[in-house]
Amino acid sequence: MKDYTRSDLLFSLCGLNCGLCPMHLGGHCPGCGGGEGNQSCKIARCSLQHGKPEYCSRCQEFPCEKYENIDEFDSFITHQNQKKDLEKQQKNGAEEYRAEQEEKIHILEWLLQTCNDGRKKAFFCVAVNLLELEDVRNVMGQIKSDGKIEKEKVILPGRPLMDRKEAYGKLSSFALRRIYG
Repeated sequence: MKDYTRSDLLFSLCGLNCGLCPMHLGGHCPGCGGGEGNQSCKIARCSLQHGKPEYCSRCQEFPCEKYENIDEFDSFITHQNQKKDLEKQQKNGAEEYRAEQEEKIHILEWLLQTCNDGRKKAFFCVAVNLLELEDVRNVMGQIKSDGKIEKEKVILPGRPLMDRKEAYGKLSSFALRRIYG
């Protein structure tokens, strides 16, 4: 909502990981509560009516009817974990959850700078967002594999050059197996 502000612009009121979103990374969206958001956001309006908690998970009515099946019906893949991520943040605490998201943001930035050929931004955002941090770490270990990292290519000891396409393939196959079974 216009003029709606929050202190955490990386994790939205409703459970979206704004810090891992291509729109946020591209500077096209300030994140939830950045003062320029969605004019018709029913969750932000609801928050104002319930004392303006920083996250819906801090509302006494969470999970309310707005969260019934929320993870099942949105067409945006990254929206499929809203309730799950709010519950994880509620269980582990905001500081621990934020630290995990900041590590994921750092990994995403590395992937975008090192392995992106200009057409993989959305994929990397989705994969890093939906995979558990431990899975992302494992894939990064495979990609880096004690090798020397250069812009445009990943060099692994005792192997030919692994280019961005191969690094993308490793993350892609791993992510698809984890996300879709």
